[in-house]
Amino acid sequence: MDSSPHLARAQWMSLLAQAEPAELAAAMEAFALPADITWLRPPQTGLYMLRGRVGGTGPQFNLGEITVTRCSVQVGTRIGHAWVRGGHTRHAELAAYADALLQDNEQRPRLSERVLEPLRLALQARREAASRKAAASKVEFFTVVRGE
Repeated sequence: MDSSPHLARAQWMSLLAQAEPAELAAAMEAFALPADITWLRPPQTGLYMLRGRVGGTGPQFNLGEITVTRCSVQVGTRIGHAWVRGGHTRHAELAAYADALLQDNEQRPRLSERVLEPLRLALQARREAASRKAAASKVEFFTVVRGE
């Protein structure tokens, strides 16, 4: 993680959002929801319009819609937020709770070891598997030069 607190938070929020819901639930089992948790924004599911640009530089166009779920919690004085792809309300709850806990300097090392690192390794493994699958289907084109 980066030493800048804002960049580090952006990195762990990204990791929590990209985690598989079952992986996050398993990693967060040791961190039960406390009694003093306040749901500032219970999980809400909605749609986002994805926008794109042809070649990354052309005019914007509506690419399509994506379902997202957001959630905000307060644990003590810390406020955690999460936006996750899909309609997984439990994923959003756990990601927001983990974000709140990770803002506590005393709990961050333990959460980094038990939650973030396993999630990072799982995400890396999924990306490598997708790269291998794509590489296996790569087609090499070549031409035979005719002697004209």
